[in-house]
Amino acid sequence: MSKQEKGKGGLRALLLWPHTWMGVTLGGLLVLIFFMGSLSVFAPEIDRWMMPATRLPAPTAPISLDATMRPLLEQLQAPALAQGGRAQGWMVEMPEERVPVAWLRVRTTQGMEQALVTADGRRLPPPQTLGASGFFYPLHYCLLLRPGFVGYWIVALAAVAMLAGLVSGVVVHARLFADFFTFRPRARPQRALLDLHNLLGVLALPFHLMITFTGVVIVLPIVLPSGVSVLYDGNLTRFYNEAVAAYDRPAAGVAAPLLPLDPLVVRAKAMWQEGGGKEARVAQVTVVHPGDAAAYVRVTRFNDDRVTLHNQPIVFDGVTGALLLRGAPGPVVAAQRFMAGLHVVHFDHWTLRWLYFLQGLAGAVLIATGLLYWLEKRRARHGQGLAGWRVVAATTCATTTGLVIATLAMMAANRLIPATLAGRMGEEVGVFFLVWVGTAVHAAVHLRRHPQPPWAGHAWAIAGLAALCVVANWVTTGDTPWRAWALDRHAVLGVDAGLAVTVLLAVAAARRLGAARRRQAAPVTGGQLLKGANNA
Repeated sequence: MSKQEKGKGGLRALLLWPHTWMGVTLGGLLVLIFFMGSLSVFAPEIDRWMMPATRLPAPTAPISLDATMRPLLEQLQAPALAQGGRAQGWMVEMPEERVPVAWLRVRTTQGMEQALVTADGRRLPPPQTLGASGFFYPLHYCLLLRPGFVGYWIVALAAVAMLAGLVSGVVVHARLFADFFTFRPRARPQRALLDLHNLLGVLALPFHLMITFTGVVIVLPIVLPSGVSVLYDGNLTRFYNEAVAAYDRPAAGVAAPLLPLDPLVVRAKAMWQEGGGKEARVAQVTVVHPGDAAAYVRVTRFNDDRVTLHNQPIVFDGVTGALLLRGAPGPVVAAQRFMAGLHVVHFDHWTLRWLYFLQGLAGAVLIATGLLYWLEKRRARHGQGLAGWRVVAATTCATTTGLVIATLAMMAANRLIPATLAGRMGEEVGVFFLVWVGTAVHAAVHLRRHPQPPWAGHAWAIAGLAALCVVANWVTTGDTPWRAWALDRHAVLGVDAGLAVTVLLAVAAARRLGAARRRQAAPVTGGQLLKGANNA
């Protein structure tokens, strides 16, 4: 063997240990991040499914803020003003095709009030659910651990480990082209898992590198703030004002009438249109210090026609209408916003959305198959009696099939728990975590009596829960496939179709896993021994 070949073999052996143990220790967390990130691609559609009151047609005519939204904003702040409070800010998230309702938020010195409103100004009942945007998406990027940015740090650590795992995986599995065309699903489990792991690693490698790197870039100012601290003397407000074209000034304490908002929106759209191209649509209108002489209005645009997340904010004086700020990012911030846009896929391209969704799921399966391969290898070497093996096996069950079961259980609870029940939002979240922990406990108990994790049972649970979600949606809302199609409720129809596909895949997997388990449990005959000897 040449020195070059020895060097390559030595490098692969050197990288195999960190590649394996980063996957074993952080694999479950990475499966969660990839799975919830995949669901977040279609978060607006899942929100429509979980919030039946918002299953409305997209607005077709321009919306007047002054005629429809402003009276409701004033109505939301009225109780606080009656108690001697003061309005600090209004925010209107404008409706669009994927989110056909407006979100109104009013911040006062007494707290926050919010409401869902139709395009014609009709107030909807509170959704009583976090939905995908309020639960699945934050679970993806911060694990719901926002205080002290703890969740961001953990996700950033996992993302860096994923990058290292991808690079080391390319070296460890050096036969890239051979691995791409090699998949033996009927081989022994260890071999089939490694084939699938290699296939998905090669097939979606560019996407996984891009999505992981851009994820790190998004949270970089949070987890590595030293540069900001040095350049801005620790003044994060000044940094964000310059970086993302933010604007702020204190209230004057002098009452003054707020200008009509519609003319300011028209001016902002005209300024965005100066460079030519597609007419921009308003995404958000924020009024800070309404009713005060220092009031100002911030208008931002949708980014459905571009990759970047920079929303080109334009700020007007709320009393005089003077232009205060027209945000234009510097080159570094523009690059960061472009990479962030690549990650969150807000641009309007359905083919790319589906590719992001499928390749995100492929990333979850890539990590899961690596974990399962490690489990099979350790079981073959040490046997399932090893206590550490059973702990890792139960955890792997929870972070793979158990995660899917918990997600479907939450969606089923969303349709089955009465909308009028107090605390319904917390009940849904409680169902998710209770079922998730329950899958780990079930796997641990199962492994005390059986040699294999309860994969088949979990697959049947996934099939049953997905079917329950579809039927519960039909019964509680009446949106059967033909009715959803007739009313152009494509988001609801799409979620139901995805659940139906989940049922089919889970049933197929459960039947195959059950058959494999029966074959392993069957006694070995002399003919099978002879056949095995001849094959050997």
